[in-house]
Amino acid sequence: MAIRPLHDRVIVKRIEKQRQTASGIVIPDSAAEKPEQGEVLAVGPGKRQQDGTVHPPSLKVGDQVLFGKYAGQSVKVDDEEVLVLREDDVLAVIEPAQQPLKAAA
Repeated sequence: MAIRPLHDRVIVKRIEKQRQTASGIVIPDSAAEKPEQGEVLAVGPGKRQQDGTVHPPSLKVGDQVLFGKYAGQSVKVDDEEVLVLREDDVLAVIEPAQQPLKAAA
């Protein structure tokens, strides 16, 4: 099933982190907190302003984002849990690390 968010909403899939401590102890799902990091799967067309214009979203599909612990609404789509968030609920976009440029010899 395809899902299309409306207005300024985005669909985010949580990115699961490793659930094991440095010493090798595995943390059970019931004790682990849900991650506050995810990947944007779909983006709505944007928020409609009072003058009728649509402000385009600053997020795009594939962005890695951080969001609040209790942000958004969790829904199941094709047996997969995703979050529906407002763009305002997204705290930051995680940029990929830039490789330093090597000087020519």
